[in-house]
Amino acid sequence: MFCYNCGCRLSGHDFCTSCGADVALYKKVIHVSNMYYNEGLEKASVRDLSGAVASLRRSLMFDKSNIKARNLLGLVYFEMGEVVTALSQWVISKNMSPGKNIADEYIEKLQYNSARLDTFSQTIKKFNRAVALCSQDSRDLAVIQLKKVLSLNPRFIRAHQLLALLYMEREDWEKAERELRKCMDIDRNNVQTLRYLREVELMLMPDETVRQPAKRRKDESIRYQSENEIIIQPTAIKEPRRSGVGTLLNLGIGLVIGLAAAYFLLVPAAQAEVRNEDQQVITRISNESDVKTARIQELEGQVSGLDQEMTGLRQQIEGYVGTDGTLQTIDSLLQAAADYTETKDVFAAAASLEAISQRVDVGAMSEGFQRLYQAIMGAVGPELSSAYYTQGTASYWAHDYAAAIETLKQAVRYDAGNADALFYLGEAYRHNGDTADAVATYSRVAELFPNTNRGRTAGQYRDNLIRNNPELAQ
Repeated sequence: MFCYNCGCRLSGHDFCTSCGADVALYKKVIHVSNMYYNEGLEKASVRDLSGAVASLRRSLMFDKSNIKARNLLGLVYFEMGEVVTALSQWVISKNMSPGKNIADEYIEKLQYNSARLDTFSQTIKKFNRAVALCSQDSRDLAVIQLKKVLSLNPRFIRAHQLLALLYMEREDWEKAERELRKCMDIDRNNVQTLRYLREVELMLMPDETVRQPAKRRKDESIRYQSENEIIIQPTAIKEPRRSGVGTLLNLGIGLVIGLAAAYFLLVPAAQAEVRNEDQQVITRISNESDVKTARIQELEGQVSGLDQEMTGLRQQIEGYVGTDGTLQTIDSLLQAAADYTETKDVFAAAASLEAISQRVDVGAMSEGFQRLYQAIMGAVGPELSSAYYTQGTASYWAHDYAAAIETLKQAVRYDAGNADALFYLGEAYRHNGDTADAVATYSRVAELFPNTNRGRTAGQYRDNLIRNNPELAQ
């Protein structure tokens, strides 16, 4: 645990040993945050995802910089199908702790598969569309949309709950129970799921408290037996006399009633069956279309990745064979070696080597390239250093110390062992008023050439300058 004021590691005391800040309450807050984090971790391990979300949010209320709690909260949201919420938690975690953070791995896994990310995006859009259809009383279309959502993201708890609620409104209790059981498999203690499931179980449970209606007492009747049959005749009913016209009329009325019953009972059932079959065909075609769309998006993502890979390969090839490529640089180095071998012009060779070093990183080139470069530099370096030393000392004795400094720096650059050039560079700095650079140069001469006249003289000059300028002492 670190101090909130100075960042120093805290000890067992109630105050910071570095800045003295009172950290007793701060330690308690961090302890409570870690306690809620451990509680959320235990609940998540037994798939009590709703309880884990509540505990982890309390942990972040006490310490918003608890990166472990925030990353775990993102994982719990992702397991519940809330991909956008999970991604937002991981982005916040990455911004708060940009160092070694496992949230980078979670974000990269989502962003690497662009087709999967687009699928999650389509899931959210379809779910919002289903909610809008519910508010517009288009419940059948909402059911279709929710089935598409769950085919793309089977762990989306809110979609399961809304689909179960629509089934409950239809009084299709078995389907509602099936959706709620799926929610329970994902999150075992979701309050909304438990509330819906209780209502469904109450409707599916047989009602044993309802008594069967009592049988009516039989009306008094007269019974008599005719051969092997028992005939029962009520005493309160008199058999009317029938005529032929009445019989035909009754037959006609019965026929009309039968036709009407057939029309009003059979025709709607047939129409409902036809509509159901059409709806199933529409659903199947829509699902196939969604699958093909997702596959097309995945293939487009693969094509995009291949295009980027081809672009990278072209850039690599350009790096080898382009105007400033590796092959062109090697050819320039070989040309410089050939020119120096033929003309012995050290200044031209140095200019070529300088151009090469500005164009590429010599240390990153191949071993053979570096050996040839160092060989040419070793051949021209001492001669260049001697020439620059002659020019530099001429400028020094002419009291042009600025020009002498620039020329002598080149001499030291091409031959670090040129003690005279390094010594006169210090002298030029001193006469030019650059006391700090003069002290540094004298120190370098004294360290590199300790047992020479130049080294001892440079040490004396350095000590005199430091004595006159105490602020230069290290």
